[in-house]
Amino acid sequence: MQLWSRKNAVLLALTMTTLAATQAIAQSSTEQPDKYQWLEDVSGTRSMEWVNAENARSAKVLEGDPRYAGLAATALKVLESPDRLQIPEFREGEVYNTWQDAEHVHGILRRTSLTDYLKPNPDWHTVIDYDALSKQDNEKWVEKGLNCLYPGNGLCLVALSAGGEDAETLREFDLKTGNFVDNGFVLPTSKQQITWVDKDTLLIARNWGPGTMTASGYPFVVKLWKRGEPLDQAKEVYRGKESDVSAGAQTIHDDQGHSVTLLTRGVNFFESEVSLLTPSGPSRIALPAKIDLNGLLEDQLIVTLNQDWKPEGLTTTFAQGSVVSLDLDAVKKDPLHLKPTIVFAPTTNEFAQEAATTRNHLLVTTLAYIYTRGKKGEWTRKKLNVPDNVSVSIATTNTSDDQFFLALTGFLTPSSLLLGDAATASVNEAKTLPPQFDATNLTVEQLEATSKDGTKVPYFVVRRKDIKYDGSNPTLMTAYGGFQVSETPRYSGVLGKLWLERGGVSVLANIRGGGEFGPAWHEAGLKTHRQRIYDDFAAVGSDLVTRKITSPRRLGIVGGSNGGLLMGVEFTQHPEMWNAVVIQVPLLDMLRFEHIAAGASWVGEYGSVSIPEERTFLAHISPYNQLNPDVNYPEPLIFTTTKDDRVGPVHARKFAARLEEFHKPFFYEEIVEGGHAAGADLKEQAKTSATQFTYLTRKLMD
Repeated sequence: MQLWSRKNAVLLALTMTTLAATQAIAQSSTEQPDKYQWLEDVSGTRSMEWVNAENARSAKVLEGDPRYAGLAATALKVLESPDRLQIPEFREGEVYNTWQDAEHVHGILRRTSLTDYLKPNPDWHTVIDYDALSKQDNEKWVEKGLNCLYPGNGLCLVALSAGGEDAETLREFDLKTGNFVDNGFVLPTSKQQITWVDKDTLLIARNWGPGTMTASGYPFVVKLWKRGEPLDQAKEVYRGKESDVSAGAQTIHDDQGHSVTLLTRGVNFFESEVSLLTPSGPSRIALPAKIDLNGLLEDQLIVTLNQDWKPEGLTTTFAQGSVVSLDLDAVKKDPLHLKPTIVFAPTTNEFAQEAATTRNHLLVTTLAYIYTRGKKGEWTRKKLNVPDNVSVSIATTNTSDDQFFLALTGFLTPSSLLLGDAATASVNEAKTLPPQFDATNLTVEQLEATSKDGTKVPYFVVRRKDIKYDGSNPTLMTAYGGFQVSETPRYSGVLGKLWLERGGVSVLANIRGGGEFGPAWHEAGLKTHRQRIYDDFAAVGSDLVTRKITSPRRLGIVGGSNGGLLMGVEFTQHPEMWNAVVIQVPLLDMLRFEHIAAGASWVGEYGSVSIPEERTFLAHISPYNQLNPDVNYPEPLIFTTTKDDRVGPVHARKFAARLEEFHKPFFYEEIVEGGHAAGADLKEQAKTSATQFTYLTRKLMD
């Protein structure tokens, strides 16, 4: 794929010249006082009165539609199906699973043996009942997982979120006794990051009071807390900067008895500084800024590179996208002069997606390989026998032996789990989801559109085999396009029942900004290059119309979070192309995003208004600031949640309020719980899906 060329450079120069020419206009239109800044008071009386009024107005139409109740019931049946895959997690030699259904609205944590898990109907034993805990505490707890001591005796910190927020309360729990620990570790609500040092010691980054949280709203001071001490007596061991995204600590182990505690300073969303915690204090490791730490295996630190790296003193350059290993003893002796060994090197067709360790082996998902380290330090690999044309991800690995689970999924292939043994590089089917919708007359094809700068952009189409190419097919298109997130085929019973079975076409576009084709595909759309992402999406939409798969009258788009920003940009830049736009938990005010919720943490992706060139570009794309009273827009559905403390509901509110000011029609839905998601429980998620597919039915199928 052509990611960069002289032609691209010329086009970019022309684009930036155009932006510079319009800078005065953009500045004058966006420097005016923001009359809707009052909606940034998330829980204020005036704000919530506005929210409640807009919710009621939209619900009267959408929930009053005769199709809504049936869609809601169908979605709930899919989401609460007892036949859903029971996603496993290896802990303490057993299999754990978190489960929600009609009886367990907030969910339960349960466990069984591996042998029993492989049976059609496992004998589960409840460990934590989150519904009972919510009732006891008079709080709508949303579970956020466990942080457990390793190697250990079953001690874990249970993360509990009020309504789905990123901020969490942590309580110590004993998996062996099945009870919360009397007088155990308890950490009040905060955005926080914790690692166990030993059974009586934690390293904690959290809100310690004024001057300890970054502008992004995350902690940057790490303290060591001993069991039995008051929390305010914890001792500081590391401090980042207020301008960072965050700072934290992690202790990683292998099953051979090696361990290391690392301190990480997140300079921005993609770049970090990593240090060893030594008795004399932090000691910087000369790793490149853009990396992922994947674990420890046989005294080897496993690292994925998101940039090219030429270590000091070496002649070799390790390519962006490689997986390398570093001898831990050597790192501890001399953290400034590193000698990595290549494990995986990317090719034009293969890019590392995930890496995880078992006891003696490394599992990497590209086409799914098992890597083994030889006696001389060299790495060899064996390919796992997994089906073609499905998405493969690592569900869980067991570091006390070599077993692991892979998750497989495809648009029309019900999700399944393979149990693998890394020692023999073998996999066998363990669980398969029964079909949740009728796919007998459906097919998947991969097509390609040409973006404005000539780059080829692949996209998937899921459609009936017998569609007519006359532009009449209701089509729902989605993408994400940011943060190196890979959007790959996946099975969705809700999409299948509520859209595909009813004659709809589904499209997934692999636009730049994502990670589907390695880090360079992501970096091609960073900051002031971001218009490429939006051009890619528009090019796919145009290609669908050119091929007569659909037409603007029948074409709808949907996206959330960064994908919600994508929807907002397409809404304002190409309003004539779409008849339905679903904007979910979005960023939309790109001139104030750094001051809303955790927005400052995404400067590495979007740029900053403090830099003139970047501010000009942000003003040019900012959907909130680009709304024009003289433009005819499609009627959008804007969705958010009050408890979203990551992006926040503010962007959605202000965008809707400005549409209202310009007398433009829109639907608005803001639920309370759910955090940065579609709902805190399955019933809320079913209602959210029903609302959105009712809207899409009205706009694209009627």
